[in-house]
Amino acid sequence: MGIVYKAEDLRLGRAVALKFLVPHVKPSDDLRQRLEIEAKAASALDHLNVGTIYGIEETDDGGLFIVMAFYDGETLASKIKAGPLPLADAIDYARQIAHGLSAAHDKQILHRDIKPSNVIVTHDNIAKMVDFGASSGRLYQSYFS
Repeated sequence: MGIVYKAEDLRLGRAVALKFLVPHVKPSDDLRQRLEIEAKAASALDHLNVGTIYGIEETDDGGLFIVMAFYDGETLASKIKAGPLPLADAIDYARQIAHGLSAAHDKQILHRDIKPSNVIVTHDNIAKMVDFGASSGRLYQSYFS
């Protein structure tokens, strides 16, 4: 659904990640709403193992994008592709992801797209769940009710 770029926040002097709708897809009301749902779901969480959302912004031509924390590291998928993970690391990442999912569930939020490519492992070995996906939402109620 989106493409992510590393950028610099010129006001605060920090690296950020900007997630835009894919350029070749016309931004329909449905896609805009799905991007907003993703931003609201992730921004409702303040947890070490959940990527931080700074805001949702709009381009001059009406396109939406999410401003997120940039994490220096690599996806869990790329770590796995490089070879088998040491057992202790695999257990640690699974535990961290479970803690993040538990925090989301405590707020009635489902990730719905948890997979190795949506987990960034920082250079400090902190697993950060990102990309809550277009179908993220509340377990029991809609964001728009």
